[in-house]
Amino acid sequence: MTKIIVDGTEIEVPAEYTLLQAAEEAGAEVPRFCYHDRLSVAGNCRMCLVEVKGGPPKPAASCAMSVRDLRPGPNGEPPEIFTNTPMVRKAREGVMEFLLINHPLDCPICDQGGECDLQDQAMAYGVDSSRFAENKRAVEDKYIGPLVKTFMTRCIHCTRCVRFSTEVAGVTDLGMTGRGEDAEITTYLESAMTSELQGNVIDLCPVGALTSKPYAFQARPWELTKTEGVDVMDAVGSAIRIDTRGREVMRIMPRLNEAVNEEWISDKTRFIWDGLATQRLDRPYLREGGKLRPASWQEAFALIANRVQANSPQHVGAIGGDLASVEDLFALKSLMQAIGSPNYDCRQDGTVLHPRDGRATYLFNATIEGIEAADALLIIGSNPRHEAAVLNARIRKRWRMGKFPIAVIGEQNDLTYDYDYLGAGPDSLKDLAGGKSNFARVLADAERPMILIGQGALTRGDSAGILASIAQLAIDTGVVGEGWNGFSVLHTAAARVGGLDIGFVPQDGGLNTAKMLESAGKGELLSLFLAGADEIDLDALGSSFVVYVGTHGDRAAHRADVILPGAAYTEKSGTYVNTEGRVQFTPRAAFPPGEAREDWAIYRALSQVLGVPLAFNSLDQLRAELYSQYSHMAAIDEVALKESGQIEKLARNSGAINSDPFVSPVSDFYLTNPIARASKVMAECSQLAKVQHVEAAE
Repeated sequence: MTKIIVDGTEIEVPAEYTLLQAAEEAGAEVPRFCYHDRLSVAGNCRMCLVEVKGGPPKPAASCAMSVRDLRPGPNGEPPEIFTNTPMVRKAREGVMEFLLINHPLDCPICDQGGECDLQDQAMAYGVDSSRFAENKRAVEDKYIGPLVKTFMTRCIHCTRCVRFSTEVAGVTDLGMTGRGEDAEITTYLESAMTSELQGNVIDLCPVGALTSKPYAFQARPWELTKTEGVDVMDAVGSAIRIDTRGREVMRIMPRLNEAVNEEWISDKTRFIWDGLATQRLDRPYLREGGKLRPASWQEAFALIANRVQANSPQHVGAIGGDLASVEDLFALKSLMQAIGSPNYDCRQDGTVLHPRDGRATYLFNATIEGIEAADALLIIGSNPRHEAAVLNARIRKRWRMGKFPIAVIGEQNDLTYDYDYLGAGPDSLKDLAGGKSNFARVLADAERPMILIGQGALTRGDSAGILASIAQLAIDTGVVGEGWNGFSVLHTAAARVGGLDIGFVPQDGGLNTAKMLESAGKGELLSLFLAGADEIDLDALGSSFVVYVGTHGDRAAHRADVILPGAAYTEKSGTYVNTEGRVQFTPRAAFPPGEAREDWAIYRALSQVLGVPLAFNSLDQLRAELYSQYSHMAAIDEVALKESGQIEKLARNSGAINSDPFVSPVSDFYLTNPIARASKVMAECSQLAKVQHVEAAE
């Protein structure tokens, strides 16, 4: 620690701190445009000028000078800086005047208005007139894709967007061309950006040069009601803010959560909101004569009761979807138990993971934040760039720190960082376990090695054997040891871990998803509840009576005999558990449309009609019952301790393994769930990504 005096206040800070960080530590506010905590230092806006005692007779850029660069006083006094002297103020006012030379000053029509750093700083350091009398420079707006809108005349060349794209996102889409007055930020040949994180440049831009294209001219920030929630587009559980106007979601923004997403969110998370209002199910429907017709809740419940009560409990099943909350699955499980059916499963992707093996066997044990502590990584059967874009950015962050070897077994994709490609399937895994690969030695020599297991390795017919062999490899190479557990499963569905935690899997003699589909095709499973399960093979259901509880007219709705409209994740208060086992809570930000209801309430009302009323009548009562059975669900934003010994038990399992290559379950990043498939913006992004992929292949 080093002593430094800031505006007369002596503090101790690390020597590697910049003067800007030291000033903020002392409570002084220093304006900035180009500086960002998570990006490299550029030092080109000059707004953060401070005066250094004993230094040159001009202010210094506080973002580009470290505390260790300062000289002590003549008698060994701590170095001293000032942030509020007349020289500093005059310099900042001059910088602001310079930055506004070419800015169009069009705040009333700018989507950044009300949330603009330039506005805030202009209030503090702006002047009422300018010495610049020449004509302003105009810069042509650039096309950089369907997500980010450009007003490049406003650009002050802070290069935040360039540094983010290069350093965090790992793509070289943005750069600067020209010099002096001709300098411009642009993409290569004005093509669309290719990153799954590109929307974050909107938040980074301090002057309104980059704004949200789908949100353009839709609302103003002071009109919006802001609700802190959790993202469900993947299993990362990114912290988000849902902005609503009335009953309509207008935009989704990131929130700071250092343990999960830092301050980034994926483009699917950010721009999914238009899909919340389209193709919505807002009333019950019944299928008659091959066609769906609107019906009342009483009609729908009566038909379900007649069909279900006519069947034996063994002939009734339920499959949980990827976006269901813990409360929804708990209510559905309670309903199936009340009926007497053991056939229910939350694993619609067919993953081999099971709670009987222990919680450590299906979680990302290293934790997302723990990636930065790892010193070697093996990725098996996963494409984290598409399955969890924000988590992949964390891997890249660790890779940029250096001394972080990475290897991949599975598909060979551009993950935004370098890696050793070991092979496509289980044969390469077998070679690694047998010591035939050099990377086995890398894992064994590492202090905190990590294995990332994707669903591409866990949703196959031979996944039981593969999972056991990976567990054995983890034990042999020190991935699982005292004080460190690097055995990390990456889920792709937000509901999966929560469903496994509450035991939403077949009970004794019950059927899993694959067997339920097989049984339905044979005419043995007569009734099936789909809780937002749209990713299964619906053609395999045969003549089964299908009840779909969901939000959108997606795949399952076209097959269903009865449709019961549910609530989307923004329209209900719910609990989710992310891939690392972190329990997260999201409140309701809006209300479901029309006659739609929260899913748990649908199951409770249906249980009454079926003659098996559930033990709870409110959400609070449901949660009390949930917490009494699964106490860790009450510990919000905490990761419960896991027993690493469960991995050793898992390694004792066995199973046949074939040679088929691992394939990621996410073939299209933008269209992974019903909300995404209802989004016009996501459809445009998907089409553009396919074109870019073809062009890259050529």
